[in-house]
Amino acid sequence: MSHEKVWFVTGASGGFGRLWSEAALERGDKVVATARKPQALDALVQKYGDAVLVLPLDVTDRAAVFDTVAQAHHHFGRLDVILSNAGYGYMSAVEEIDIDKARANFETNVWGTLNVLQAVLPCLRAQGSGHILTLSSIAGMVSLPTGGSYIASKWAVEALSEGLAGEVAGFGIKVTIVEPGSFSTGFRAATQLETAMPAYAQLRADQHGKFNGAIIGDPDATVPAILKLVDSEDPPLRLILGNWLLPMVKDHYRSRLETWEAWADVSNAAQGAPRV
Repeated sequence: MSHEKVWFVTGASGGFGRLWSEAALERGDKVVATARKPQALDALVQKYGDAVLVLPLDVTDRAAVFDTVAQAHHHFGRLDVILSNAGYGYMSAVEEIDIDKARANFETNVWGTLNVLQAVLPCLRAQGSGHILTLSSIAGMVSLPTGGSYIASKWAVEALSEGLAGEVAGFGIKVTIVEPGSFSTGFRAATQLETAMPAYAQLRADQHGKFNGAIIGDPDATVPAILKLVDSEDPPLRLILGNWLLPMVKDHYRSRLETWEAWADVSNAAQGAPRV
């Protein structure tokens, strides 16, 4: 049985989108690589020829997303792996958030993801197969101070993806939320940082200091993990990338459980008497 797959990738011009697209092509898969600046992908076309189809796409343009997915499906005849990777960071304390920048951040990270999901699902349902990968992050698991609307957007992507997984499992479609830590992909350099209010300046400095070289991973090391993921017959709903996230997440959820337990009497009393 051939392992050749057809990938549809958003945000393929850089970062994980570019890296995982190249890895797929290198092993003989086919890739529809989309980006707002498709010329950034010229080297892929030169190297891999007809195995790659490069298309311009801004995921916030809903009509364009549907048209591009239709074009991609027509070109290769099927879509096997959907990598919804397009997104960017906008970081601030909650009080500092510029509402228009936050809306723009959600427009790409959340509504852009939704556009892609709704465009590909009819194709995948008709095939009775497919694997959707939505890109989250440590920010989608643990809310960190000064993460602002970016963290909120990633929590939204996680919730949307988890609900989707339950909805489409009966159609043979699998969903995995990919949760990377900090990697040297250029993401941090491209992140928008709101001008700090003096009241939060020290807090922001402290938070940024935690993301130092000791925890920044090698993006190339993620390739075997992603290829193993898409080849799995029973892929997980969530996949963490990085060796320091799981202890942090376990502490975070332990704290949640302890809080709920400590207030359980109050919570239970709020149920009231049964209404017959």
